[in-house]
Amino acid sequence: MTKSGDAVGAVAALPGSAAALRWRGPRAVVVLGAAAATAVAAAAIGVWIGSVGIHPATLLGLTWNALPFADVEPWWSATDAQILLGIRLPRVLAAGGVGASLAIAGVMFQGLLRNPLADPFVIGSSGGAALGAAIGTLLLGLQFTLLGFGIVPLLGFVGSFGAVWIVFTLSRHRGRASISGLILAGFAIGSVAGAFNALLVMLSDQLQLRIVQTLTWILGGVSVNGWTPLAVVLPLMLGAAVAGLLLTARLNAMVLGEHGAARVGVDIERTKLLVIAVASLLTALAVSLSGLVAFVGLLVPHAVRLVIGPNNRLLLPAAALVGAAYLILMDLLARTVLAPVELPVGIFTAIVGSPFFIVLLRRTRGAYEF
Repeated sequence: MTKSGDAVGAVAALPGSAAALRWRGPRAVVVLGAAAATAVAAAAIGVWIGSVGIHPATLLGLTWNALPFADVEPWWSATDAQILLGIRLPRVLAAGGVGASLAIAGVMFQGLLRNPLADPFVIGSSGGAALGAAIGTLLLGLQFTLLGFGIVPLLGFVGSFGAVWIVFTLSRHRGRASISGLILAGFAIGSVAGAFNALLVMLSDQLQLRIVQTLTWILGGVSVNGWTPLAVVLPLMLGAAVAGLLLTARLNAMVLGEHGAARVGVDIERTKLLVIAVASLLTALAVSLSGLVAFVGLLVPHAVRLVIGPNNRLLLPAAALVGAAYLILMDLLARTVLAPVELPVGIFTAIVGSPFFIVLLRRTRGAYEF
């Protein structure tokens, strides 16, 4: 029996599969290099542009002065330094982390469910996160903080992760979790959570401001208070991303279906558990920083797949970099288009992602049965 770590090789050996899943070194370097350059350029633009103008020389000077060997006499003001290092850079890093996490989760869910319409929120995590946010703002108040996080993102994280755990538990039958069971249970839990969320909003006697804050968070908006939340979340995101990369061989084998993947040595149930756990953790971490940002996990993986093909070993890191760049630029648009008023970034990702989803739905209609 072939080991699961060699599953991609077994799949590539099948007729018609080698071209799709072959790992080409030069091609990988070019693709990942271009994706990395795009992410770096987007980050530089995101730090530079804002409601307050900062001269590019100031940005370069602050960046150079942050290096250990640099010894530059500052010509910038303390205000410029605070805006760039204390406000914009943490926000850009948060947006990049959220975009990368949602894109990786999208790659993993699409690979597991064998459906390009799958999204990180397909199995109920969005409904759970929204319910957690409603409980935090409407019932428990807004004063509690932990490690730089307010009650809304903390309970959003708990709700997102808890909903996915319930979905996975409900979908299991005789020790196995079916793909159709995951989707149906996710729909059911998401609907129930959404109903309770609406009920809490309607019955609350709290200030209208709290309802507005809840709805704003549900619409999605990158918001971090300094570096403390990033120091907690970004290392966890990086660790989960590495775990996802280690699962790409198994995801490549899942293109054969459950029975085919099992024949080349993949432990199907263990793979489902690991993929769902890692992708859900990434989604919950993203939710803790940005609320509910729709369509990133759907649009980015599919767009990148159209360019580089379905090999998850290349697709996952490339989608992570493109996802980071995409959400940084969307967040830049959200905070500058009506500056100084900031709009929820989820509005812009939905405007871009909804037409893409409709087109993709029409192209794949009837092609995926579970």
